[in-house]
Amino acid sequence: MTGTETETPRRGARGALRQPPEVRAMFDRIVRRYDLMNRLMSLGRDVAWRRLAAREALAGGARQVLDVATGTGDLALELARQGAPRVVGADFSRGMLQLAADKIRGRGASIRLLQADAMALPFPDGAFDACTVAFGLRNMPDYEAAVVEMSRVLRPGGRLVVLEMTPLRVPVLRTLFRWYFDRLVPLIGGLISGDRDAYRYLPTSVSAFPPAEELAAIMTRAGLAPVRYQYLMMRTVALHVGVKPGTTPR
Repeated sequence: MTGTETETPRRGARGALRQPPEVRAMFDRIVRRYDLMNRLMSLGRDVAWRRLAAREALAGGARQVLDVATGTGDLALELARQGAPRVVGADFSRGMLQLAADKIRGRGASIRLLQADAMALPFPDGAFDACTVAFGLRNMPDYEAAVVEMSRVLRPGGRLVVLEMTPLRVPVLRTLFRWYFDRLVPLIGGLISGDRDAYRYLPTSVSAFPPAEELAAIMTRAGLAPVRYQYLMMRTVALHVGVKPGTTPR
């Protein structure tokens, strides 16, 4: 649930509700309790979601994987655990990357971390077999441009896997979920992290994010085909998978 950096979005583009410097400062502030809040907000299900995202990324035999908005490194670690020979984790928050580095050292994983702007990734075209982003696209200043940029670094046949919160449309569930997200999450987040404002931002950022079918259309416009998605946790989370057309000889 981390973000990107400073590139100016296109005029009229849909993107994060706050400017990149604000988002980065927010994640730097909450890093110490970030993992704990993820477990609490998802009722512990975020671990299984990342496991599923990693399986989807590696299903095509990917050997080199880029995890964008890697945060504290949970998805990068899961990719390595599932056998990816080379994993690169990129994020714009120095605090998040420092915690990710500590976790990676503690587990003996071989993962390269770097501070980078997700809107202008420092890699050549076609550098990776797969690219993942978990709970990070929502914080980028231009959703469509971010998807295009992540697609750019994929080889033909490579996979883009997006795990993200999605606006809930089922009326009864939406009322319950909004109460939980708008009232309970900021309260708990404030008590645990000391930063209630950060956990007020979260529900508003989800409400403003494109619904699953619209995100699938964004991925298709970026040149990915086929694109498919599945809902998780009563349709509050969606996992999208898009494939870059073509094949790369191995």
